Amino acid sequence: MSMAKRTDPQSPAPHAADSHDLIRVHGARENNLKDVSIQIPKRRLTVFTGVSGSGKSSLVFNTIAAESQRLINETYSAFVQGFMPSLARPEVDVLDGLTTVITVDQQRMGADPRSTVGTATDANAMLRILFSRLGKPHIGPPSAYSFNTASVRASGAITVERGNKTKAQKATFSRTGGMCTRCEGRGAVSDIDLTQLYDDSKSLAEGAFTIPGWKSDSQWTVQVYAQSGFVDPDKPIREYTKKELRDFLYGEPVKVKVNGVNLTYEGLIPKIQKSFLAKDKEALQPHIRAFVERAVTFTTCPECDGTRLSEGARSSKIKRISIADACAMEIRDLAEWVRGLKEPSVAPLLTALQQTLDSFVEIGLGYLALDRPAGTLSGGEAQRVKMIRHLGSSLTDVTYVFDEPTAGLHPHDIQRMNELLLRLRDKGNTVLVVEHKPEMIAIADHVVDLGPGAGAAGGAVCFEGTVEALRAGDTITGRHLDDRTTVKETVRESSHALKIRGATANNLRDVDIDIPLGVLTVVTGVAGSGKSSLVHGSIPAGEGVISVDQSPIKGSRRSNPATYTGLLDPIRKAFAKANGVKPALFSANSEGACPTCNGAGVIYTDLGMMAGTATTCEDCEGKRFDASVLDYHLGGRDISEVLAMSVTEAEEFFGAGEAHTPAAHRILDRLVDVGLGYLTIGQPLTTLSGGERQRLKLATHMGDKGGVYVLDEPTTGLHLADVEQLLGLLDRLVDSGKSVIVVEHHQAVMAHADWIIDLGPGAGHDGGRIVFEGTPADLIADRSTLTGQHLAAYVGG
Repeated sequence: MSMAKRTDPQSPAPHAADSHDLIRVHGARENNLKDVSIQIPKRRLTVFTGVSGSGKSSLVFNTIAAESQRLINETYSAFVQGFMPSLARPEVDVLDGLTTVITVDQQRMGADPRSTVGTATDANAMLRILFSRLGKPHIGPPSAYSFNTASVRASGAITVERGNKTKAQKATFSRTGGMCTRCEGRGAVSDIDLTQLYDDSKSLAEGAFTIPGWKSDSQWTVQVYAQSGFVDPDKPIREYTKKELRDFLYGEPVKVKVNGVNLTYEGLIPKIQKSFLAKDKEALQPHIRAFVERAVTFTTCPECDGTRLSEGARSSKIKRISIADACAMEIRDLAEWVRGLKEPSVAPLLTALQQTLDSFVEIGLGYLALDRPAGTLSGGEAQRVKMIRHLGSSLTDVTYVFDEPTAGLHPHDIQRMNELLLRLRDKGNTVLVVEHKPEMIAIADHVVDLGPGAGAAGGAVCFEGTVEALRAGDTITGRHLDDRTTVKETVRESSHALKIRGATANNLRDVDIDIPLGVLTVVTGVAGSGKSSLVHGSIPAGEGVISVDQSPIKGSRRSNPATYTGLLDPIRKAFAKANGVKPALFSANSEGACPTCNGAGVIYTDLGMMAGTATTCEDCEGKRFDASVLDYHLGGRDISEVLAMSVTEAEEFFGAGEAHTPAAHRILDRLVDVGLGYLTIGQPLTTLSGGERQRLKLATHMGDKGGVYVLDEPTTGLHLADVEQLLGLLDRLVDSGKSVIVVEHHQAVMAHADWIIDLGPGAGHDGGRIVFEGTPADLIADRSTLTGQHLAAYVGG
């Protein structure tokens, strides 16, 4: 019957509009892509795979998503475009069949202390309106329940002009806000340890300050105090009078003359607060961050008890629950509470709030609370929070782009994520996913495999087709798709343990545990079960612990693997010593920079609301250094040639001969160890993939002094083939006498462990307990936990 319909000459011809069912990419050359041409089916789920650094993000995010965003921006007027970021057209010949792209990436949410899960998802805004309508006693409009709004009162005279008359009137203005006045809506107050700022037995002239970067001859810091006239620079600080000490620590800003220059003098405490505490701690340089952690302690605000809200906002309640209580509840409990509110006057608001809260539960984040600071969410949690607003969306024929949506998910949670993506697809949307996990690759309608290698060895399409065809194909992904790490026959024995007693951080339930040392220990459990709380929040300080978390590497175009790892310092010194000149000459950010492009290698031209252009500097030809610097050589190479080497080449170059530099060779060894031998040491950090950045950070921390490594999901961004290499690295660390504790969901890492600690059984208040500890073989045999069941299925046990 159906054949007759298709061949019937009377059947209408397909409509022209139905022929646009492909996204066509022709000649893509962004980053390491090598003239890639590809056709992606619309209204299907396409997964992009390939080793870390093979060009997946370059194709999906930097080409398809970037061009869609640029074309949308061009629909606005030139005036509006002037306020928007200027986007350059990607390096591609033809992009056809694009639809509106919504990108859901793993970028961490802002670490602003005022940003919470509630403020990031509009749930707080709806709760504030709800309490302003139903809260008893009534204290004011929605702003009265906002911890980001301060109460303001003002009065004075205003002049009113009517016709030819002017009349002075008295006016008052007031705004009721919900901000706690003590902590200014932050929930915590800072206390500065003065002993970490200065040695009070010394005078300023003797170098009393112990603050990083505060040198005795600096007129911007130390000399402002020494020459201010408020204190005696030759008197030990402990001998200051009360007035001198008050001026020294808390003095109001005032102009003073230092060496003939007008500068501002202010007390040491406010100066430290502005210089160090006003910035995101994660963005500080490592030695500055270490100083802040030593010198500043944050304690819960005693006035608002950490709720961030004023007494008035806390006193207004609905059914004995204040807005502070509501935000502190787990979202699944809050959803139940909202469901019990029956008030016709705010019915539309309750429906919208209910939908938002139910979306949290549906996506597996019901264990979070709305007052959770946004900066403390993992990359996977942040990505799922961003998904909330798209789940109930009525939009169709949209292209959704996801970056590793399974990051941070236990195998048990991945099935739920798969269902959400398929639901988006079934509404008529195109779903593009960059992913490494076999469980997600398995649900794809279409697979694109990039490679064959990483960096310069990648950038080509190795395969496109169905999952079954990928399995049968001869690509790296196809060969590794059904890989299963076997459980070790014999595990290492631990000689001693790290004892944790009475751990109660976040949702932990008075946990007592001995974490074995000298072995590979994996801490696992469903998302929100308390793994990070146990490992990062409960391990005693001063145990020689080196923690490698998921915080992203921050860096500009001028940052590269050589600057980030500290490799450039020994290289500059080696060049300086060989040529009898200053090390600063061999830095493109200092004296050796090309004067035309200031060491950037390119010259940027700002074209207003149009995309700016970057052209290679004609004077240095993109080498970034002044021509005179390139006359100095080490081992027959100039500094620009050394920075153009791959890590493997540089390791050989600095390992022997005239250029032999042990300090540089050690760092390069670590980069090769983590599988980054193909990277160019002078390659901008902005061009590295997520997996490459994760391993670069691991290589840097491997040089730290300490006996215990704590790694938070090191497989994030890693291909199945890269995971094998990571397991080899973890083994080498343990065999060298280190202890390795890994928070991980990847079954290959669990199977390879010597000892497993499983938290659960659920998330939030359903978790926080140790449900299993023992060897992987025992966990598989036990099968009493979700992790045990999934690990048994993985190894085929």
